[in-house]
Amino acid sequence: MSRPSQHEHQDDHTLAGEYVLGTLSLEQRKALEARLPNEPELQQAVMAWEERFLPYTAITDPVTPSDNLWPRIERSLASREALAKRARPASVVPPRPRRMLHSLPLWRGAAGFGLAAALVLGVMLANEVIEPTTPEYMVVLLAPQTQSAGWVVQASSRQEIELIPLGTFEVPEGKALEFWTKADEWQAPVSLGLVEPGQPIRLRLDELPPLEDNQLFELTLEDETGSPTGLPTGPIEFIGRAVEI
Repeated sequence: MSRPSQHEHQDDHTLAGEYVLGTLSLEQRKALEARLPNEPELQQAVMAWEERFLPYTAITDPVTPSDNLWPRIERSLASREALAKRARPASVVPPRPRRMLHSLPLWRGAAGFGLAAALVLGVMLANEVIEPTTPEYMVVLLAPQTQSAGWVVQASSRQEIELIPLGTFEVPEGKALEFWTKADEWQAPVSLGLVEPGQPIRLRLDELPPLEDNQLFELTLEDETGSPTGLPTGPIEFIGRAVEI
């Protein structure tokens, strides 16, 4: 039995991503689920995509669709199919149907920021776009006590990041939020400076190694002039790790 080619591995990786996003047709989804019990590599691909999208769910509030939504979708699909049949010559082989975003989990999170990122990536996958040569990263910073999202770090290059607030945060008088980062192999975290609550900032990382997957970012509560030791001393208010997207 021949081993799967690299092209087949790439196709399965893309297919797993579309499965997790919910952009596969019902027939394609059932076909993939039938393969899962017997294909460990496909199982790993699905789990990898689920872990990659996990940070987005932290900033997505569930939204229950109205009772009229699915009947409207079904009527729309039925009408489109009927028009296509009338317009299609009998001798022409019908084209492969385009994938449509019809998954209920996707619509439940339609109001969330994380879903917007997932939808963009889903469109790229559905159209079989090759991943960009320059990696892009995202970090969702969560409050350790409540697991609520307070900030998002976005990076379109490995040397520049943008810290974006998702809400407001009250800083006690005489205190300040300090921004830190640490890659797995670094000896200690490095300060990226003080942060104004509710204010986005863009930072260059020219004096640091290139940003990498799983890199740690955190915001700690320090003295108003910053940590006196050059290392985090106050409580961690928000923390997260970089995910390559």
